[in-house]
Amino acid sequence: MAPRQFGRGADYRINIVKRPKEATGLEAELGYAFRRHHLLEQALTHSSYAREQQAAGDGVNVRDNEQLEFLGDAILGFVTSEELYSRFPQFHEGQLSKLRAYIVSAEHLVNAARKLKLGDYLRLGRGEEKSGGRSKTALQVDALEALLAAMYLDGGMRRTRAFILERIVEPELKRMGAQLSTGVPIRDYKSALQETAHSLSKPQPHYVLVGEEGPEHKKTFTVEARIHSHGNKVEYVGRGQGSTKKMAEQDAARQVIEYLSSVEQTPKGDRKRRPGTSQN
Repeated sequence: MAPRQFGRGADYRINIVKRPKEATGLEAELGYAFRRHHLLEQALTHSSYAREQQAAGDGVNVRDNEQLEFLGDAILGFVTSEELYSRFPQFHEGQLSKLRAYIVSAEHLVNAARKLKLGDYLRLGRGEEKSGGRSKTALQVDALEALLAAMYLDGGMRRTRAFILERIVEPELKRMGAQLSTGVPIRDYKSALQETAHSLSKPQPHYVLVGEEGPEHKKTFTVEARIHSHGNKVEYVGRGQGSTKKMAEQDAARQVIEYLSSVEQTPKGDRKRRPGTSQN
């Protein structure tokens, strides 16, 4: 079979006859075909898998993704810094640093990793597999950073930079929208809600776990952030979800902040109680 064009931009040609189905599936998600397939395999190899293979003593040298992760982290930081420097000349160093830290945080990167379904392609040891390693944020983020390094080593900076901007930086900048007017997006919504409540002379928020579902290794938690009135009635409620209680609390706090901000910008005569808020 003749080599076929593969991926966005189609800069690289590669014969995929001998490629495993799993690899071509991920390459389709990436929009990029590796010429040196061992780099892709290494990027997806967790240290638990490499240790098991070495312990088996079959003479095969399996490399894990930790060194690639180190390089990928640096590449991601550089590309993000360069883009923010060019796009926001009005921001001072502190603002740029905070914005970069937000974009390259695990909380954000895991979303990009999940869209690529990276967890499905990880090579894990048996123990890590049984403990739900495929859904762990840390493992998915590490693999994403390793993948960036593998792409760089295989195809160079131009293609890697385009991927980072398209899949990681641009979606988040677009989502943040108006927050960029300050240059300092909120990461700790719980602390921000405390400050907001204090500035509005309202009681401090109270967080209540109202539900959890799913298997032990992949639970989804639902938490309500409640602000009571001075008469001890619940005045505002935000309901958030997350794979941890802390993430659910942050999501709930974010909702309340957004609502309080909208209320304060609305004339008093036009204000309406937020749908779903409780009076009990």
